[in-house]
Amino acid sequence: MASYVHGNVVRKDSVVVQSPVKHKEVSQRVQANRSKAMHMSKGYVAFLAIAAIVVLFVCMRYLQLQSEISSRANHITALQQELADTKEANTTRYNVIMNSMNLEQIRDIAINEFGMVYAEEDQIIRYQRPDGSAVTQFAGIPESGIIASSDEVK
Repeated sequence: MASYVHGNVVRKDSVVVQSPVKHKEVSQRVQANRSKAMHMSKGYVAFLAIAAIVVLFVCMRYLQLQSEISSRANHITALQQELADTKEANTTRYNVIMNSMNLEQIRDIAINEFGMVYAEEDQIIRYQRPDGSAVTQFAGIPESGIIASSDEVK
């Protein structure tokens, strides 16, 4: 009676044939080359030591730079938060000031308490700026109010 084992194929016994190990005789020259290859010269050791020191220095400098970048990023974040807080405080103060001003009340006080009056048409001198830049005043305005007269003034 046949038994069913893991599928329909029955495993065959494997036979391992052991062959006798032949030890080859190694020549002295080959042995000398192998032992020479296993030893490191003083120059090679010095080169490896210098290379290891350079790699260690580069790694330490890299970590220092990473740390510096991280601390600067944190400082920038703190400054940005401070700027946002300051802008918010300034906006709040500006809105409080703008809401507390009543232009009608200011006009009333200027006219009634300080005697200010609106300018009449003949007191207004109109001129054009030469190139759209600001006008700088170098001297006081005379009592007459007329700085210069020109035919070009309309």
